[in-house]
Amino acid sequence: MFVDSHCHLSFPELLPRVDEILSAMAAARVERALCICTTLEESETVLALAQRDERLFATVGVHPDNEGVREPSVDELVALARRPRVVGIGETGLDYYRLNGRSIAEMQWQRDRFVVHIEAARITGLPLVVHTRSASEDTVALLRGYGGAGGSLRGVFHCFTETREVALAALAMGFHISFSGILSFRNAQALRDVAREVPLERCLIETDSPYLAPVPHRGKLNTPAWVPHVAEALAAAKGLTVEEVATATRRNFERLFSVPALPLEGSGSTSA
Repeated sequence: MFVDSHCHLSFPELLPRVDEILSAMAAARVERALCICTTLEESETVLALAQRDERLFATVGVHPDNEGVREPSVDELVALARRPRVVGIGETGLDYYRLNGRSIAEMQWQRDRFVVHIEAARITGLPLVVHTRSASEDTVALLRGYGGAGGSLRGVFHCFTETREVALAALAMGFHISFSGILSFRNAQALRDVAREVPLERCLIETDSPYLAPVPHRGKLNTPAWVPHVAEALAAAKGLTVEEVATATRRNFERLFSVPALPLEGSGSTSA
């Protein structure tokens, strides 16, 4: 019924508990999860997770906030993207939240890294998983500059916490918007207002686990089994049923990441 479009099962908080996590997913009717890569060093672990269980898929990429790690090349990302069950490029983007005394001009290395991922996405045709924090203007500008408004790029702004204007810019470029457990937080009314305006056919839901556990588990170690709570928060914001949100976000995930459609509950159909 539910799909977690963004989780980090390769992180040390969750990796030793993968069997337990998969069992909890089944109990919570979470049918699929996308395991996100954040460094080249962890890529083999992420790929192995996706290949061990048919409910899991993988991306390849280097998170914009990671320093002191191996820098990706376009060729290496393209080669990794050809591996089984890889369905996206990223997590990539820009993050100016922790400049640590540097200027935005000095973050050119992040912008260069982002462009490498954009080029890999253009070559492979895979969607980008975009992270942006305190950097939305540059993020949108780079995506537009490399074809985001012309249909040659597609993807998702994950763990969305930006303004209505950023959401509209992302939608205008053909991107999806993914909401995390933050949507359920008491102080997130502005985000719920944005979510209300995002068309359901462009919404995804995620946990970003092990982080950002939704209410009523806030502050605990997050897992994909709790993505139904995100669906509940999105349904409440949009005045829909949880079932409507679950069905739509699952189909959106299948279309965006080009994965085979699962039959709807109570139906033998596999059409998207």
